[in-house]
Amino acid sequence: MDENRTWTAQWIWAEPDSAGRMTNGSMETVLFRREFAVPSDVGARLELLVSADSRFRLYVNGHSVAYGPCKGDLNVHYYDAVDVTPYLRPGMNAVAAQVVHYSGDKGPASVWRKDRGVFLLEGSLLDLNGMELERLDTGFGSWRCYPVPEEAAKLAPETATLFIGGGEIVDGAGWPQGWRMQGFEDDGWAGEAVVSETHDKMYGQLTNWLRTPRPIPFMREEVREFTTIVRGHCGDRNWKDEQMKAGGELGIEVAAGKRLVLELHAGELVAGFPRLTLSGGEGGTAAILYSECYEYEPFPNGQRNKGIRDDPEGKDLYGFEDTYRIAGYGRSTETPEQYEPFHRRAFRFIRLTVEAANVPVVVESIAFIRTGYPLDVAASFTSSDPSLSPLWKISLNTLRNCMYETYEDTPYYEQMQYELDSRLQAMFTYYVSGDDRLGRKAIYDFHSSLLPTGLLQSRYPSVNRQIIPGFALFWIMMVHDHYWYTGDVAHAAKYRPTIDAVLAWFETRVEPESGLVGVMPEAYWSFVDWTEEWRRNAGAPPSGKTRPNTIYNLMAVDALLKAAELNDATGRRDTALEYRSRAGKLQRAIRQHCWSEERGLFMDSPGCPEALSQHAQIWAVLTDTVTGEEALQLTQRTLETAGLAKVSSAMAYYLFRMLAKTGLYDKTFALWNDWKAQVDLHLTSWVEDPVSVRSDCHAWGALPLHEFPAELLGVQPLAPGFAEIAVAPRIGELTAASGTVVTPHGKVHIDWRIQEGRFRLRAERPGDIPVRITLPNGEVRHWSESGSIECECEVLTNHPAEELQP
Repeated sequence: MDENRTWTAQWIWAEPDSAGRMTNGSMETVLFRREFAVPSDVGARLELLVSADSRFRLYVNGHSVAYGPCKGDLNVHYYDAVDVTPYLRPGMNAVAAQVVHYSGDKGPASVWRKDRGVFLLEGSLLDLNGMELERLDTGFGSWRCYPVPEEAAKLAPETATLFIGGGEIVDGAGWPQGWRMQGFEDDGWAGEAVVSETHDKMYGQLTNWLRTPRPIPFMREEVREFTTIVRGHCGDRNWKDEQMKAGGELGIEVAAGKRLVLELHAGELVAGFPRLTLSGGEGGTAAILYSECYEYEPFPNGQRNKGIRDDPEGKDLYGFEDTYRIAGYGRSTETPEQYEPFHRRAFRFIRLTVEAANVPVVVESIAFIRTGYPLDVAASFTSSDPSLSPLWKISLNTLRNCMYETYEDTPYYEQMQYELDSRLQAMFTYYVSGDDRLGRKAIYDFHSSLLPTGLLQSRYPSVNRQIIPGFALFWIMMVHDHYWYTGDVAHAAKYRPTIDAVLAWFETRVEPESGLVGVMPEAYWSFVDWTEEWRRNAGAPPSGKTRPNTIYNLMAVDALLKAAELNDATGRRDTALEYRSRAGKLQRAIRQHCWSEERGLFMDSPGCPEALSQHAQIWAVLTDTVTGEEALQLTQRTLETAGLAKVSSAMAYYLFRMLAKTGLYDKTFALWNDWKAQVDLHLTSWVEDPVSVRSDCHAWGALPLHEFPAELLGVQPLAPGFAEIAVAPRIGELTAASGTVVTPHGKVHIDWRIQEGRFRLRAERPGDIPVRITLPNGEVRHWSESGSIECECEVLTNHPAEELQP
């Protein structure tokens, strides 16, 4: 909370109706505006502080300058600082805002809301000497507002998606034409109504909206064009595989009573805001349907049937729609009639349907604003295997689409931030950009979800609470990852109390008889992975319904060991000893009760030799519950034993870690076939899983963003914060690889190749960071001198297993 800042502005809203309320609909939309003068004889500058409940888009002289606020929660309400100086001009200027308040459980579930809408803006117009020319603060009678009628802006019931709030139903006739621009006549608009002061002066009593400055940058917004009209028709005219014109220009006239249908391809799966421009056509409608791919009709059991994603033959587009009723102005005015949905959408294809009423409508153009977290990729990768190149490109597109004001599981269906997903997404982000700001926010978000019981919510921020007990353990791993990548001890120390709370919850569930963490509460979802074998139990091992879950027990061991390391690093050595002791007790109990001597495998639950998965073996190896030759043999059985529940996209990262730990990393090259199969299906982002065949964009599958730089190029931290760097390339089936890996100190450049039976490596590091190089024959070189290094060895085999970054 921004506890020390004194605000002059006040929270405002439109006047309520006679019953004291605005609307009883799914959302309220209020337009705000204010004009002010910039003297022509002096320069001026203006920075605005702005926030709203639930969301706003801010304009200066018709230019969109901010969209927010950043997603917060009950106790954290973010505000944005926006420098709008570049948009000012001599004479009269206008600042305007569209503010949407979602009601109750309506609207996007990841957008927090209180029981009423509010808007806040504070700023002083200054001359170049810093002298105040005019204050623009809300709450002092100078703002005008217009409540958009409920029938002109509402939400349809959510159908094809889960938590994004349903499509919009907008009537353009209910929106004042040109309201964002200077010169608009707002005399008929109402005055502002003060809802709340920004500080409650009564003995430290808190206000409803606890303001905190935005911790991450603004989302990047770029105008993009659809690439192709896949197919379409209007009267006697037909389109098929036609390239779109520059600027998204269409210029298609739809005669009175006729319909235009166009299916457009964005080129790849994207996230953003479509922008449709129309002329004339009063009373007609335009609908935009969003879809990730072309699909056949579902199978009789409801299973999705997609096939090659961009092949429309015999297929249709399935999804949800935004609907816009056309007001009818356009070419006859200076302001074009445009429709742009207020909430972010994801799509690869859209179906635009325009129906003219009694007057023709001209569909002038359609484009989209691609938006997302400003991920600046500084890493790169190329190799002798051209089939790996698309995996890198698709992974980057997937990660970008799943990065917004939080990490998102899927931008199309949910837009929710989950711990399992976010741990991997944050790690991928660090490796390709070095940017930890969204990772830090995600860690804080989940910390803020702590329940009195000691558990974290599994997705957050979310107005709908959910518990997946194992996901709280991934949060601890996420804090540990951040510490290892950045070396930020203070950041890790801040979260010790929350780590203690989570581990205490698991400790309270340890059974006295077995020493194992017992059965999870029935009300919770004990999800592990989307595997075919666990389909009927929603991704949870069925044996865990009545017996302890071995996988959760092993994950608890991993979290305890990582928490011990964090406590050691932050000075709580007694707590670290306690956590290692608890981890050891759990490991002994797991070996005693969960190991099947007959099968030579860990069971998913004690006494269930028929319940076997790759997952239990993976976590046993990763936690050193088995070590050395025993771990190596278990890893081989994990790959070779028929009938095991196999990891899907969510847990593939941990299988790769097992293979790296036991010196069998060469086996991963065959595993990339699962990703290459998706390339053959023309996907441009990675699927959620092959079981439900739901989402076509899920960033937990963007595994190449870690494996290629950390393993194939071989760059990992040997000490927290990359205080010492390991370079240990995995050769596998490759004969060459090169690229750039990002560390907190700068870039590491790697180029290795095999020529005439010899492995040759050239490396460049940032500054004078110590580097340990492990060559494929096991030879170790230490590098501390300035400049680049070149070394070589005879090619024998890949280097043995090494304990690098946990």
